[in-house]
Amino acid sequence: MSDKKKKVYVTIVDGATDGLSSDSLFAFVKEKHPRASSKKIVRAALLALSDSDLRDRNILNTIYAMALKHRLDGIDASGDEDDDADGQSTEPFAPVPSAASVI
Repeated sequence: MSDKKKKVYVTIVDGATDGLSSDSLFAFVKEKHPRASSKKIVRAALLALSDSDLRDRNILNTIYAMALKHRLDGIDASGDEDDDADGQSTEPFAPVPSAASVI
């Protein structure tokens, strides 16, 4: 894990432990790490969810709610996702036809 992501991760856990909720937790992280993108914050939050040392259900629920809310910020009302900053589309791949429909 990169040093920057670890710092964001620690800030997320600290904020959630202090009782901050979804929006206030995100604002807290942005205040501590103003250059961190929403995408990086969400990735650090997902890393926190996979940490086996975190066992407090309330903290995990708070982190999950923040990650989910800010992950969905990139999706517009029509349900289409915006392109990532690296220019790659975030849309899922087209479904592969089943063998029965090909024959």
